[in-house]
Amino acid sequence: MQIEKTFINDCFIVKPSVFGDSRGTFFESFNQKTFEEVTKLKINFVQDNQSISKKGVLRGLHFQTGLYAQAKLVRVIKGEVLDVAVDLRPNSKTYKKHFSIILNEENNFQLFVPRGFAHGFITLSDSAIFAYKCDNFYHKASESGVIYNDPELNIDWKLNRSLISLSEKDQQLSQLKDVEHAREI
Repeated sequence: MQIEKTFINDCFIVKPSVFGDSRGTFFESFNQKTFEEVTKLKINFVQDNQSISKKGVLRGLHFQTGLYAQAKLVRVIKGEVLDVAVDLRPNSKTYKKHFSIILNEENNFQLFVPRGFAHGFITLSDSAIFAYKCDNFYHKASESGVIYNDPELNIDWKLNRSLISLSEKDQQLSQLKDVEHAREI
């Protein structure tokens, strides 16, 4: 397993070593000891989640606040997505910056999204199975988010807006300027 830094502090790309032969492939998707040695971050995942989305489905940008903030390790089991992490840590050198990466079933890359970040993804293939580990439990009263097309963030989602499909909840998310004063991540 290879772990690479991104330009955003504490946000890492995890690249597994994939072993294949005529029978198929095998890879170790996560090794806590290796992850902690390389990143110098202590992590204890307590919840796994999975979603299936059609092309154009955009989920995000989500985060949980306060005691229920979550770090996530995200990956694609089937299909392809553009995955986006936005640094919302006010004291960070990369505050309000975002990092995006293509995750798919062929590269098997994963993205570690630390606490204090908003996270979202859009399905670029006909469908995608998206899975992620969280280091804290889901807490409905602590959930929040930033609207995907926030003008300050200016994220390129790689699909025409007419192809983007949002949940009713995600359509109601606020702009970053309205969220940042109303929350503590």
